[in-house]
Amino acid sequence: MTTDATPAPEREILTYDLFGTAVRDLAQQVVDDGFEPDIVLAIARGGLGLAMGLGYALDVKNLSAVNVEFYTGVNERLDVPMMLPPTPAAIDLTGMKVLIADDVADTGKTLEVVRDFFADHVAEARTAVIYEKPWTVIRPEYVWRRTDAWIDFPWSSTPPLVDRRGGQAH
Repeated sequence: MTTDATPAPEREILTYDLFGTAVRDLAQQVVDDGFEPDIVLAIARGGLGLAMGLGYALDVKNLSAVNVEFYTGVNERLDVPMMLPPTPAAIDLTGMKVLIADDVADTGKTLEVVRDFFADHVAEARTAVIYEKPWTVIRPEYVWRRTDAWIDFPWSSTPPLVDRRGGQAH
């Protein structure tokens, strides 16, 4: 009898409990660093929960979001990330200290597109992520964990209940 000795690919599993820990740890890093953001800007969809949690932990009520599409599936990406409308008007952030929140800096290109879009308008922009991959082109100021594994986030580890592309329910 033979068995398949091929190991399963390594995965980083983030539970909702660990997500809560990550939010508080990241917020503490921001506080310890002395950075006081005027606004927390979420990169949707992955950064929305983190931005909300950071907003509460840092007592920042001014939250906004920018939609960026890059991943289309597991290890499937567009060539470049694309900001989708509506985008916050850069002029609305003039002179503000912005904390940009996302779930992961994988290639880093999404964070780079967002940071560069606002760079000339804000007083300062810093980035916070739950996970950072070793090959990212952006080094976020605030990182909870570093990994080279595929990450199973609690909100995306199971398929959607509805397939909007095909319209079939699961």
